[in-house]
Amino acid sequence: MTLTSPTPGTSPNRELAAPRPRGGLVQSVNDSLVIAKRNLIRMSRIPEMVIFGLIQPIMFVVLFSYVFGGSMMIGGSTSAVDYRNFLMAGIFAQTVTFATAGAGAGIADDMHKGLIDRFRSLPMARGAVLTGRTLADLVQTALTLVVLAIVALMVGWRIHEGIPKALAGFALLLLLGYAFSWIGALIGLSVRTPEAATSGGLIWLFPVTFISNAFVPTENMASWLQPIAEWNPFSATVQACRELFGNPGVSTSDAWPMVHPVWASLIWSVLIVVVFRTLAVRKYRSASV
Repeated sequence: MTLTSPTPGTSPNRELAAPRPRGGLVQSVNDSLVIAKRNLIRMSRIPEMVIFGLIQPIMFVVLFSYVFGGSMMIGGSTSAVDYRNFLMAGIFAQTVTFATAGAGAGIADDMHKGLIDRFRSLPMARGAVLTGRTLADLVQTALTLVVLAIVALMVGWRIHEGIPKALAGFALLLLLGYAFSWIGALIGLSVRTPEAATSGGLIWLFPVTFISNAFVPTENMASWLQPIAEWNPFSATVQACRELFGNPGVSTSDAWPMVHPVWASLIWSVLIVVVFRTLAVRKYRSASV
């Protein structure tokens, strides 16, 4: 048997070398978009995921509007119409944050099936898998908000500050949802099953959404609970949306997030993205099934 010498300047084990992640911002963006496309195609092939994601917020709109409408005092009025306008910013925010549980369950499912290990063996940006997943969830959340806004208009919700400000409010909602999806990603990487990810994603969401100004004014809460609700990132986004939509329920609190809710919402959301994206990518590098 004749042995051939390796080509000068190359290693005889070059073909056996493990693929290295490709760096660069452009490559990272491209890899993230590829993963996002993969997840969107997967969602389109499982339409019940989208349908069930729409049913829950619609039920909240109808139930809260007609069960609690007329019994809540908003700005000195018990008008059902005023409460529906007050309520919708909270329902919108609750919808984008509750999508976090689904994001965590999806990542946990990929972990359970071994897809995460396959992705990590490819020469791609380390954070692309998680970024792509969160971007796909953001698209689904945006579609849900569109349907929910139509339902809200049907039950009497209206905007009073013009289309540009309303779009700014929806942009803040999507940013909050994107920020919380990174918390869901970290939970999904930290548990063993999708069921555990769903449960873990909902446990912390309930106090975050209900200890807030979403469904009742913070002024009606116990004195020790009011500061917690007013400094809640969720409350800042809800308050910002009410101002941008021109809906009733503007807070009289002198807490900084309630006085400057738009800035508070932006700061909170960006801070959550930075912190939890860093933690999630670090967990992704070391996670195993």
